[in-house]
Amino acid sequence: ETLDHIFTALFVMKLGLTLFLAAASGVSAAFKTVAVNADIKADSDLGMNLLSQARRLDQDEEAEMSWVAGYSLKFQGCHHIQQWNDNADDAEDVRIATHRLVRFRLCPSSSCSSSKAAGCGSGFGDYIIDMNTFVKAYFEASQRKQEYECEMYMNYQCDCEDDDGKGDDFNREYCEYDCFANAGMSQCVDRNPYEDDEQNAEEFNIDEYLECGAYEPPADDDGNRRLEDAQEEVEYYLGPYCSEQGGAIFLGLFSDDSCTEFYDDNGGASTYEDLSGESLPYASSSIVGMDCISCVEQKADDNADDQDEDNVNEQCEALYQAAGKCESKLPSGMVDEINENACTYIEGIKIVRQDGIVEISASRSNPVVTAFIVIFAMAFAALGFYVWYLRMRLGVKKNSLI
Repeated sequence: ETLDHIFTALFVMKLGLTLFLAAASGVSAAFKTVAVNADIKADSDLGMNLLSQARRLDQDEEAEMSWVAGYSLKFQGCHHIQQWNDNADDAEDVRIATHRLVRFRLCPSSSCSSSKAAGCGSGFGDYIIDMNTFVKAYFEASQRKQEYECEMYMNYQCDCEDDDGKGDDFNREYCEYDCFANAGMSQCVDRNPYEDDEQNAEEFNIDEYLECGAYEPPADDDGNRRLEDAQEEVEYYLGPYCSEQGGAIFLGLFSDDSCTEFYDDNGGASTYEDLSGESLPYASSSIVGMDCISCVEQKADDNADDQDEDNVNEQCEALYQAAGKCESKLPSGMVDEINENACTYIEGIKIVRQDGIVEISASRSNPVVTAFIVIFAMAFAALGFYVWYLRMRLGVKKNSLI
């Protein structure tokens, strides 16, 4: 009879384990995430091989991409993987380098939302590309968009032409500055004409560090380079890197030319401030935003791309042609042939979305799943104690019979 109790308890434990796994799977599926293919990890050799084969464009021919003009770029997130550094020639070079990738989406411009992390829910294509390539193209596209908007505002809202109606003391530079300042468009102003050139401090040029590049700390007599003077032949590198949760791209200070080793635990920001006396730009604010950046070529850009006849700006062209593609959600007939060569790799990257927030991770804690784990753990502990009690009781009976 006691053995029957033991077998019954073991059966209940097995049944409980099965129900627990089923319940956990069901609860996890209830949360909106991008599907994950657990068999092929994004950072595995197979995953990287799939990505390398994802481009199906011939070197001698380009895909027809006029449709891209009706779409907008939407940043989806980033992640990093560790790879052997083929460029490690010197003994002090980093052998295992960090390789960073960005996932982005082409959403129909008419439905692309900057306030939603996904950007759009249908009619889109998903793509993956090297972070440096994406950041440079995205930043250039953002700059061109800003320049176009500033030019349009100046031409149609600012009366700054030096015509006969203006007085002798008219100054166009002052006029343009006042016009933009009153409109709250400080991004359209390069310098303040009311201040001397000495008062206009030299601005940090982010363009130089959109990919990993050498950084030369400022040299002065105020001791701002004490860290460098205390060491011989110290080298510094600035470059973008992916945040831990994968929803932002920050600028960091590194000790190697592959931008793998941070100078400190604060992404190099503390060391940069010690060297320059100023805060590191984009140390806590993302270089890439969640805005939808249109791929249509602005009229002011026509002369910059003389061979372009598809009305798509250069940045979107470069990104589209170089990226791994997963176009299974594009509308039928949008492209001559749907490219799904990067779908398997992209599915190996988990993206958890909240409104305006992107998080990429291998797993994400879930309060409901946690509750299930605690409840079932307690139940298993109780059943385990019951089995132990029955075994002890059976042992006592055997001893009494002897």
